[in-house]
Amino acid sequence: MGWLWAIIVGFVLGLIAKAVLPGKQHSPLWLITIFGIIGAVIGNALASAFGIDETAGIDWGRHALQLGAAVLVVFLGEMAYTSVRGKRTA
Repeated sequence: MGWLWAIIVGFVLGLIAKAVLPGKQHSPLWLITIFGIIGAVIGNALASAFGIDETAGIDWGRHALQLGAAVLVVFLGEMAYTSVRGKRTA
């Protein structure tokens, strides 16, 4: 069941990160989901390093780090994707 939550969280984080970034991203939805999963893993590692991975109530700090990492990963992944695939005009 953990892999299903990872996909769902990655999908949501990827979509939010894609919405936050300016301009049009050309990465497919499956790749945005993978970027979101990677961002969630990086955000969890940062939260653990900062000592805020487990708190009472909602872990807002951990979620903020996950979202920040997802935005960065989507941004860098989009740059890599467009450089490999080339810019599309549509």
